[in-house]
Amino acid sequence: MIVLGLTGSIGMGKSTAARILAAMGAPVCDSDAVVHGLLARGGRAVPAIDAAFPGAVIDGAVDRRALGTAVFGNPAALSRLEAILHPMVQAAQRDFLARAARRGARVAVLDIPLLFETGGENRVDVTVVVSAPFVVQKARVLARPGMTVEKFAGILARQTPDGEKRRRADYVVPTGAGRLVTRQALRCIVRDLRGRRGRHWPVRGYQPKFGKSGRTHHA
Repeated sequence: MIVLGLTGSIGMGKSTAARILAAMGAPVCDSDAVVHGLLARGGRAVPAIDAAFPGAVIDGAVDRRALGTAVFGNPAALSRLEAILHPMVQAAQRDFLARAARRGARVAVLDIPLLFETGGENRVDVTVVVSAPFVVQKARVLARPGMTVEKFAGILARQTPDGEKRRRADYVVPTGAGRLVTRQALRCIVRDLRGRRGRHWPVRGYQPKFGKSGRTHHA
């Protein structure tokens, strides 16, 4: 089974690409959805975050705004948060891949916003970066509720630049010229990958633990 790592900077159309891949029959693990599950009431990350960030948990769930305030501009706090979340997210991804393989998937997608930033390219067989011109990206992001130019700049500062992502990617998918172009590019990639063998799954010695490790969605 081929493990495809899908990534892209904010506003580049990654969610749209993930939906297209799912519609093509490739199961998709949404890492953002996994994190939401970990932070929700009863989520596995809630106790650890409550201990590390007093006041960030309200009524049994992590208050994302309070947590964001606690880590914004604080590299040490952000590192503490990542040390809690990243292992749990990766465990959920491994469980997802086990399910996908068991169902006979030939290509499985890990949708990882910070794939290059977290070394995720070492856990996938191929990397796919979605990209659009900066003017398109900026317009998309600033159209989001509550977004400001300052917030946008802060997010970009924490992400690998688009040009660097495109340079490191195995495939680059254009998303600024309409969904038809994006769909055609993704279809070509999936067609190309179906004849290959994966190198990263199954993981040697892995024992799946299917439970409340996070949420995934499948095609």
